[in-house]
Amino acid sequence: MPHRPLATTRRRVITAGSWLATLALLPKAVLAALIPTPRQSLGPFYPDELPLDSDNDLVRVEGREGIAKGEIADLSGRVLDADGQPIAGALVEIWQCDANGRYRHPRDDRRVPLDPNFQGYGRSTTDADGRYRFRTIKPVPYPGRAPHIHFAVSAPGREPLVTQMYVRGAPENRRDWLLNGVRDAAAREALIVAFVPSADDPVAALKAQFDLVLA
Repeated sequence: MPHRPLATTRRRVITAGSWLATLALLPKAVLAALIPTPRQSLGPFYPDELPLDSDNDLVRVEGREGIAKGEIADLSGRVLDADGQPIAGALVEIWQCDANGRYRHPRDDRRVPLDPNFQGYGRSTTDADGRYRFRTIKPVPYPGRAPHIHFAVSAPGREPLVTQMYVRGAPENRRDWLLNGVRDAAAREALIVAFVPSADDPVAALKAQFDLVLA
């Protein structure tokens, strides 16, 4: 399971927005009905060496002045257990390709430029309400795959979860073999999220919410 503790050279804490707080008011019976998040492939591009800059802001890289290309998004959510209760202290990792469709990984040797201002990987730890938050870009497609973001969740005493999140409305979803490998329609829908306009973040024009339920 991917989890390699690493001291970072700085810490930018992007706290979860107040718009997520309404989830805490949902009745337990509603939360308990949530479908466990389907497991998906780790894929070939989990970092072979974690970057020194591996905080929860993927659109800026330590030591560089620029900002990542692409549509910047505020990505938030909660990590819940099978009873719908929040899991505090869970490590949430994400990794994805840049706006050019290339991963920051030596095995991605496609002849497209690498965005030097995109971190490519980030980590966030859930708060007391199970919330996590990232600033990243809306994922883009590359040959053979629909737009997606990889997730890995580790929590003490629980089985780790590796999955992928997809973009609602992306035409590539219809042909993505991994997404459509989830046969249960409701479970498949749980992996697809909407990116909508945001006024909550001075940098991000979009926001998306992806809740993860550990079985």
